[in-house]
Formats: sequence, C-alpha cells, structure tokens
Amino acid sequence: MEKIVITGGRRLKGSVSVTGAKNAAVAMLPAAILAQGKCVIENLPDIADVKVIKRILAELGAEVEFEDGVMTIDTTNIFTSEVTINIVKRLRASYYFVGALLPRFGNAQIFLPGGCAIGERPIDQHIKGLQALGAKVGTEYGMLKASAPDGLKGADIYLDVVSVGATINIMLAAVMAEGQTTIVNAAKEPHVVDVANFLTCMGAKIKGAGTDIIRITGVEKLHGCNYSIIPDQIETGTLMIAAAATRGDVTINNVIPVHMDALSAKLMEMGITVKEGADYIRVKCEGRPKAVRIKTMPYPGFPTDLQQPSTVLLSTAQGTSMITESIFESRFKHINEIRRMGAKIDTDARVAVVEGVEKLTGASVRATDLRAGAALIVAGLMADGVTEIYNIKYIDRGYDHIEEKLNSLGADIRRENVDPEDDLYY
Repeated sequence: MEKIVITGGRRLKGSVSVTGAKNAAVAMLPAAILAQGKCVIENLPDIADVKVIKRILAELGAEVEFEDGVMTIDTTNIFTSEVTINIVKRLRASYYFVGALLPRFGNAQIFLPGGCAIGERPIDQHIKGLQALGAKVGTEYGMLKASAPDGLKGADIYLDVVSVGATINIMLAAVMAEGQTTIVNAAKEPHVVDVANFLTCMGAKIKGAGTDIIRITGVEKLHGCNYSIIPDQIETGTLMIAAAATRGDVTINNVIPVHMDALSAKLMEMGITVKEGADYIRVKCEGRPKAVRIKTMPYPGFPTDLQQPSTVLLSTAQGTSMITESIFESRFKHINEIRRMGAKIDTDARVAVVEGVEKLTGASVRATDLRAGAALIVAGLMADGVTEIYNIKYIDRGYDHIEEKLNSLGADIRRENVDPEDDLYY
C-alpha cells in the first residue's frame, strides 16, 4: 500500500503534455476483438485500467504487447467469450466486452461492472439496446450474460437517458449487425466520437457520432488498423484547475481546446486567464478567483468528472459558490475530506454551497473514487503544509504518472509506503 505525500503552497509554472483519453481507451481496447487482424493503438495512458484490460485480452487468447504508450493487439486466436477472472470486477468499463464479444461469438459472459462508487450507475440502457438488436440479455450469479445465436439485426434505439457507456456498447454490437441501427439521444462526448472513428478505421460504417443521432450500417467483418487516441479531456481539465488553484502559469500541450470550452468559460468567469492555441491551453492565475455557479451536464456541458477538482478550486474563491451535480448523486464524498483541510462547504442532496476561505491547510485525507482523488491532489497542491492522500488505487486507475507531471511544474509530490499500523485508511 502506498500514499501520496504533497508539500503544498508551491506555484505551478512551466509546460506539460497530456496523454491519451482513459475513457476512450477502455472502450477501444475491447473493440479490437471485433477485428480480424492486428490493431495498433497509440497514445494509450499508462494507467491501471488499461493494464487490467490488457490482462483480460490475454486471458481470452489475444496476443498483446504494451510499451511506451503503444498497444499491439492480435485477436485472431481468441478462443472464448467468457470473461470470468476476478480482476474484471475492478473495471466499470467491463461491459464493453459484451458489446465486442457478442457479434464475434454470438454470446458473451462477464462479471457485472465495478469501478468507483459515485452513485447509482445502472446498465439498463445497455441491456435495452442489446435486446433491441436481438440479443437475449440477463444477469445471473453476479454475471452479465448475452446471447444471439441467430445473429444481431439493426434496430431503432431510443435511449431514455444520455449514457456514454450505453451509446458506445450499442455501437460495438451494431457495427456487424444485419441492416441499419439508429441510436437516438446518443451521448456526444469526445471519447464517443473517438471510438466511432476507431471503428470506422476498422471498416465500420458510422455516421453522426458527436450528435444526438448516430446511424450505423452493419458490415460482415472488420479489419485491423493503426489508430492514435485523442488527448484526455479530464486530465487536461485537472491540470488546468491545478494551475489556477496554485495561482500558477502553466501551458498544457497535446490538447484539443474545443473539448475544454465549458471549463475554460468557467475559469474565465472566475477571473482566470485562459489562452488557447491550436493544440495547447495556457492557464494563468493571479490572486483569489471569483465565486461562480456550476451545474454538471452531459457534453458539451460542464463535465461531472471535473466537478470535484472544481469544488476544491472554489473553496478559496472570493465569495460563495454553488455547485449542482446533476449526473451522479454520490459525487460529493470528497467534501468531507477537504473539510479536514479547512474548506467551508454545506451540501443538500445534489447541491453544494462553497464559502470561500483564505487558504486550505494540509491534512491526512482519503480518496473515495478516481476524480475525488484528483480533487485531493489539487487540494494538497494549494494547501499550506503537508497533505497525505491514502487509498490512491483510485487515482492510479485514471491518471498517467501524475506525480511526474506535477513535479515537472514545480510541485513537491511523492509516493511513500503506508505504515502497516496505519490501518485507518486501508
């Protein structure tokens, strides 16, 4: 067990580059199962979720190599459609294996998804979409099982709620279904578009990705390809917030600025300078930011994954801010932790009222999920004194060498082993 130790109060300054998008990677890697041939995927983040998926692919019989951000996957010799190793329970994105295995084998079986406990995250829209394509889907003994012995057939599918996972899973299943599939009320997030582009590179016929209506014409087979994943929108946002929180001046490279419009607009509303180039964003902050109101929404609205770090930033703003979390009902767990550091925040259901204080002070805190862990890193960077963050397995799920990147900007952040007697934070 390890913890992250941060000596705060250092102004971040310099330049840093973002790696590939976690949320695209965890869908794209299972999608390679659909190819008859070898896929080479570049710009992959070196994170725990990617390593878990690599192991699952190998257990299924694929030949997989991963080095320097490039994964080569040859699924020619995959011999089973059952994913039964326990490690899959660590993943929220495990359900993508159903959408990928079902068209190839006519059936799929996998443990129900795990991941971060940030509220109710039902998979009913996934099941609805797969059933509309002709699959029989059910759960039994903690397993998600699907079968389509007669093949999948295109259908018109209306999602009752905007769901990134369901949109992508239905795309995976539909690209080799007979006829045309239409997904209405589809998610529009950048990683949805990226997965669609990857499938298209493999020979799929997809139109409308990035809009709320996606049309897919099924093909008989897909082939391997080379593809580079887009930059991670959430890592970009986390670094932007960290720069502002430390009153820093940071240029973030290898980004797609338009993906950050919602965050950039809020930072500028706070009085923070945000300048954009073709593939970079510079964030500069002098003095305390101004209080604002934030409401999380599906893309292109304000991302729920950046709500928690933004709450930390606003904890030292001038005035009182209000944050409404409209996506997940349990995404304020980080607030109890930053209260230990001096934050003044009241919550009522999905609304947090943040009264800005002069400063935070270091404390021992515990990550409760991936983005809460990122928020605590931001809090540690801006706080006076030393902050210890426990339960960092969540952070490792989604951030590629985050300590190295922050240290390159002037932070003082390191890993240390946890004292075996310090069992409070296990």
